[in-house]
Amino acid sequence: MTASSSMPLMLAASALDPVITAVIAVVVLLLLGAGLAVGRRRSGSGDGADGDTSTSLQERTVDDVDATRPEVEEELPEVPDTPEALLEPDEAAPPAVPPVEEDLGLGERFRRRLTRTRNVLGASVVDLFGKGVTEDAWEGLEEALITADVGVTATLELVEELKRRSREEGVNDADGVLRLLKEELTAALGEADRSLGRGGDDGPTVWLVTGVNGVGKTTTIGKLAAVERRDGRSVVLGAADTFRAAASEQLGVWAERTGAELVAKDAGADPASAAYEAYDAAEARGADVLIVDTAGRLHNKTQLMDELGKVKRVLEKRAGSLEETLLVLDATTGQNGIAQARAFLEAVDVTGIALTKLDGSSRGGIVVAVQRELGLPVKLVGLGEEVADLAPFDPELFVDGLFAELAG
Repeated sequence: MTASSSMPLMLAASALDPVITAVIAVVVLLLLGAGLAVGRRRSGSGDGADGDTSTSLQERTVDDVDATRPEVEEELPEVPDTPEALLEPDEAAPPAVPPVEEDLGLGERFRRRLTRTRNVLGASVVDLFGKGVTEDAWEGLEEALITADVGVTATLELVEELKRRSREEGVNDADGVLRLLKEELTAALGEADRSLGRGGDDGPTVWLVTGVNGVGKTTTIGKLAAVERRDGRSVVLGAADTFRAAASEQLGVWAERTGAELVAKDAGADPASAAYEAYDAAEARGADVLIVDTAGRLHNKTQLMDELGKVKRVLEKRAGSLEETLLVLDATTGQNGIAQARAFLEAVDVTGIALTKLDGSSRGGIVVAVQRELGLPVKLVGLGEEVADLAPFDPELFVDGLFAELAG
């Protein structure tokens, strides 16, 4: 029944009793509501919209009403436009890095790097003389010094001097012996000039570096170049070890790392010619320092020494003089290093020693042996892998490092 068809019925009923009229009105209203509901269902099923559109307002729950409310945006903390997790690997913030050991002073480097020698030598003194200054203790000290690579002759002379002083000064305990030993070792290393020579203003400073293969010669050259570059000086590296194919390549890696320039010839070229051309290039470029690498092994010792002597003579003829001829020795070889050094001294006038790997399995006393038996100052020591671990040798810091944390 529609609204228009129900009107006559309502008019006819208006003349009837009011109660009957009211009943008829209610029926009409119910019929109208049912018709509207049917219309809504037909409309909802026909347009494919939300299937819940037939739900009347009275039938909807509180949750339904809450669901229709707009979301209230919470106040969130600010987030960077590009969180670290979304950055490319090379853009990500670097992790925190602990302080590097380049910040350490030279004395602290010696103390940290000489632990093995300290365990062999320093601790022995305290143990040996803990019960008094006896002949057995002196014999034990001799053994400890020889084990530490001081050398037999140097050890016997050192212990005899310690005995004499202990008697004259009334030393009768471990602390006293340790004090005397430190004084004697420092004195044995002497007051030699340990600075690296510098040239004048008329050409580059020339340093010739020698040593057998495997002692750390190329690494020492590279670290030397790094130190010079850090101090603002320009450096040319001359690759005169032409007998070993990889020698110039290794030197080239250090040149790239340090910003030095490399002058090299093809493998098998004349080493003296390579050194000569390196000096010409360094002079033409106004370089401050020329460091020349040399061969560490040929077919026999005579050939090696002849070539080395020739390189030095050619450089001296071109440069006038060499400020340094450094011999690189491996501290872990002990007394064998002394024998190597004597062979090189036959070919060239060595001005100083660069002692590498002092932090490794070496026993430290080789420094004393080199000074005493070769009469050459140790100018540089290798205390580790970092560039800053190539350090100028300081006798007092060295001795202090040998006996750090011990009485005396």
